[in-house]
This record gives sequence, C-alpha cells and structure tokens, in this order.
Amino acid sequence: MMSTAPDGLLTIIAALDRCVVIDKPAGLLSVPGKGPDKRDCVEARLRAMFPDATGPIICHRLDMETSGLMVAALDAEAHRDLSIQFQERKVEKRYVALVQGAPRAQEGVIELKQRLDVDNRPHQILDPERGKLAVTRWRVIEKGANLPAHYTRLELTPTTGRTHQLRIACAASPPDGLGCPIVGDTLYGAGIAQASRMMLGACFLAFREPGAPAARSFQIAAPF
Repeated sequence: MMSTAPDGLLTIIAALDRCVVIDKPAGLLSVPGKGPDKRDCVEARLRAMFPDATGPIICHRLDMETSGLMVAALDAEAHRDLSIQFQERKVEKRYVALVQGAPRAQEGVIELKQRLDVDNRPHQILDPERGKLAVTRWRVIEKGANLPAHYTRLELTPTTGRTHQLRIACAASPPDGLGCPIVGDTLYGAGIAQASRMMLGACFLAFREPGAPAARSFQIAAPF
C-alpha cells in the first residue's frame, strides 16, 4: 500500500512485516555524508518513521541524484537476508533513464571495466586492466514526438552493482558505451544538457521478502 510522504518523510510503496519499500526522491542521500549538512538521508528518515526497527536498515544504495525504489530492513536478520540477496545478485533492478541522443541500436549489453578516479572522487573512469567489470543490459522504450528533440527514453538493467555504472554506460563513447549521457548528469554529461534533476529513476525492484518462499516485485512510473 502506497502512502505519500509529507515534507521530511518518505513515500512508502509497501510496508511489509520485516522490511519496507520506499520511493527515494532525487537529491536525497541514502546514508549520511560527512558534515552536519549531510545528515538528512533515507536512513535517518526511516529511523524516525520506524522507531522500533532494530539493527542496520540500509541494504543497498541509490546515488543522491537518482530517485526510485529502495528496500530497507526492519530487523537485523532481515538486513542480513536482504544483503545476501544483493551480494548474490538475486535482486532484480530496472531503471528508466532519459538520455540525450539516440543509441545506434534498439537494445544491447554494455560491458565495461571501471574504477574510482582517486584524484577526482567520486568520479569513476574506464580502466580495462585494473577496473572491475560492470555489465548493463539496455533497450530503447521511447523516442520521437512525445519527447524533446534528440532525447531517448531507455530501460537499464544492471547485472552488477558498480558505482555510477549506469551513468557511465550511457555517457561513455562508442564502442564502449552508448555515447548518450543521461539528461541532467553533471558528472558524466559534461554539461551537455541542463535539467532540474538527473533523469534516472529506479522503477522496478524484485526480491524475496525475508522469511517468505517466493520473490515479490514492485514497480513505479518514472517521474520524468
């Protein structure tokens, strides 16, 4: 059951027995950052909304600029169960992105090796020798008259969980990536397009609720 959050709280997509699915707004950290101005985050808001929750809450993260579905644990054993599902890549995640330009095909798989740019954190760079493999499936879901000129809407499905991997997959020049940066991505888009936010949203999430025998799925529409 979905509930819309007042200011300072979070929109609840589903309140389950041992975990909760929320819709994170763009611009909100998943966990606290360094400094008092970065204390507001999903974790802090969930602690306030679910004061009886025990143990760690955050099982995975979304970039601050990314909106969409997250699942959070309400007890320590649920956190362990969900964390293992993420580590073993048993959680299915799909994103929607609005990108500038048009890919050369209608769908495909991008495999890149990336690592942290230690001189420019948190920026990631391609490194075929020392980078970690990032794999992303993609497909075009809309282009044409319903979108601004030269924009394309994509569905992105990561099969690995590397930092910024979807943003890099879209922005990297062919043949490595699509050469179509996400609209509003100031880190990898090189200021190509201006927008009120980065147009990337986690719109589908499927996982097994701790203690349940089968997976459940949750889906929301992209807010852009």
